[in-house]
Amino acid sequence: MLEIAVVVPTFNERANVAELVRRLETALGPQGWEVILVDDDSPDGTADAARELARADARVRVIHRIGRRGLSSACVEGMCATAAPVVAVIDGDLQHDETLLPAMLERLQGDPTLDVVIGSRFVDGGGTGDWDNDRVAKSALATRLSRRVLKADLSDPMSGFFAIRTEIVRRLAPDLSAIGFKILLDLMTTSPRPLKFAELPYTFRVRTAGESKLDHVVALEYLIALYDRMFGRVIPVRFAMFSAIGLLGVVVHMAVLALLYRGLDTSFLAGQIGATLVALTVNFFLNNALTYRDRRLKGWRQLADGWVSFAAVCSVGAVANVGVAGFLHDVRDGAWVASALVGVLVGAVWNYALSSRFTWGRY
Repeated sequence: MLEIAVVVPTFNERANVAELVRRLETALGPQGWEVILVDDDSPDGTADAARELARADARVRVIHRIGRRGLSSACVEGMCATAAPVVAVIDGDLQHDETLLPAMLERLQGDPTLDVVIGSRFVDGGGTGDWDNDRVAKSALATRLSRRVLKADLSDPMSGFFAIRTEIVRRLAPDLSAIGFKILLDLMTTSPRPLKFAELPYTFRVRTAGESKLDHVVALEYLIALYDRMFGRVIPVRFAMFSAIGLLGVVVHMAVLALLYRGLDTSFLAGQIGATLVALTVNFFLNNALTYRDRRLKGWRQLADGWVSFAAVCSVGAVANVGVAGFLHDVRDGAWVASALVGVLVGAVWNYALSSRFTWGRY
C-alpha cells in the first residue's frame, strides 16, 4: 500500500538522482513509497536520467516541465500528482537527511491532529554542517523576516525538508503563490488555520556533486515571497515588480537623454529616441530575468521576438498614457499633475497586462 510520496524538485541534478533513489530505498524499504522527480527541463539531462530509473523501477515517476520554472511551483505540481496520504519534499542535491523520512511518516501516522513534520537544522540535535558564519547570519536574518508573516513559531521556517498530509496541500494549492524557493513558508502562511507541526533535528550535508542554486536571485525571490504574503492581495507581486522596473526605466531614460543631449550635443529628438530604446531594452531584460523569471525567454530568437512584442505593447501603452492624460487635463481644466499620474497608471496597467499575455505568455 502506498503510504508516502517523496517529491524532489530538480534542476541540473543528473549526477545525484540515481544515488538519491538508492538512498530512499535504503531508508524507506522496498514498498509503500514512490518518488516523484519534478524537473524544470534541465540542460544536463536530469529528466532523461530520471526516466531511465523509472523504466526499471515503477516507484520512480517523472514530471518534465517545459516553459515553467521555480522550485515552489515544481513542489506543488509534484505534491498534487500523488495518491499517497502523506507527501514529503526533499532536495535533489543529497544535502537533506533522507533517513529522517520514516520518523516523519511515523509521527504523522501516529498523531491524527498533526499536519506537518519539519526537518530542522536549528533545534537541539540539528546542525548546518559546513556553513560559514556569513551564511548562518543570512539564514538567521531570513528567519526573522519570515516571522512577520508566519502563524507559527518555527525554529527553521526556511527548511525545504518536510512531510505533510497530502489533503492539506490539495486544499491549499489554489491559493498558494508558488513563488521562490520556500514552499514550506508558502504552505504555512496560506493555511486559514495555523498548521499543527513538529520539528525533528537533522544536520545539513555537504553537496558532493552539481552546483549550488543559491544566488542573489534566490534571495530576491524570498523577499518577493514575503512581499506577496504581506501585500500581495492589495498589489499583485508581479505588477509591483513590473512597476518598480518601470520606475528604474525612467531613471535610465533620463540619464541616457542627459548624456546624449547635454553631453554629446545631439538633437533633443535623437536623444529622446536613443534614451527610449535603451530604457525599453533595460526594462525588457530586467523583467525577463526577475518579474517573469519562471517563464523567462531564452535563446536569441525568443529574446528578439520578445523584445519586439514588448516594444509594440509599450508603444501602445505610451499612446494610452498620453491620450488619457490629455483627455483628463481638458476635462478637469488644467489639473495637470493628477491627469499625468492617471495617464501613467493607465499606461502601466496596459503594458503589464499585454506584455504578460503576448511577450511572456505565448512561449
